[in-house]
Amino acid sequence: MAAKKISVIGMGVSAIGARPESEIIATVRSAIARGVNFFNLAGGHASIFPAYGKALRGLREKAYLQVHFGADYTSGEYGWTTELKKIQAAVKWQLDSLQTDYIDFGFIHCLDEDKDLDAYQKNGVLDDVLELKRRGVIRHIGLSSHTPALVNRVLDMGIIDIVMFSINPVYDYGQGEFGIGGADDRQALYRRCEKEDVGISVMKPFCGGQLLDAAQSPFKAALAKPQCIQYTLDKPGVVTVLPGFGNLREMEEVLTYLTASPEERDYSVLASYAPEGVLGGQCVYCQHCHPC
Repeated sequence: MAAKKISVIGMGVSAIGARPESEIIATVRSAIARGVNFFNLAGGHASIFPAYGKALRGLREKAYLQVHFGADYTSGEYGWTTELKKIQAAVKWQLDSLQTDYIDFGFIHCLDEDKDLDAYQKNGVLDDVLELKRRGVIRHIGLSSHTPALVNRVLDMGIIDIVMFSINPVYDYGQGEFGIGGADDRQALYRRCEKEDVGISVMKPFCGGQLLDAAQSPFKAALAKPQCIQYTLDKPGVVTVLPGFGNLREMEEVLTYLTASPEERDYSVLASYAPEGVLGGQCVYCQHCHPC
């Protein structure tokens, strides 16, 4: 991972996919102009792919794309599969729509249980990903997951360069649907990634906006976006944070982190908060359940 110069703030697609194509194009191109170069492409809508393809014309070499093997958009909306032929067709469509012939980071997509990985292997998907890496279609292999034990199992294989993992203080406290694994398990995973030079790209840094709203936060106090971003960047192994901003205004709000003072980034106030209850079942707006 050391050879890759990845922007510390990247871009997710949980919000932008619902916008008109012209707005997606303008936001992506403006993000690149502001130095954002890392883009995750697993969202709720198929429309992001042709829009990104148009946005990246003449700019492809400036962008690193996370393309997910298992995210299926043949219905027009997000779907999940471990079937080889469906994945091959979905990835071909994504590449055609993106107007590119290579993938910077080809992700083993959203595996949270051992049975998911077993199906991925049994169906030949993992072999296909490895073959595309050998052919140079995939430059680096990644894994997206919310489960430390599953990530460790894949790390044992020695095949991945990057992990997309959900990190924020809610989950690290063991709260919420995606707060899987104890605090010690999660911290040990971050340290292992750093030790083995496996980067972490962070999803859900604001916990679907709940950390930004005192009424929704289990801490009963709101954090600012720079505080949430700094929290994730301070974790061992983290190379980039992927907030899902949906337009130019939201992008600028996220990028205030770059000019924020140390005091504005300081999240030590968390030490005085105690989470109450559990967030299980609350929506974090990733749109992976769509259509409902």
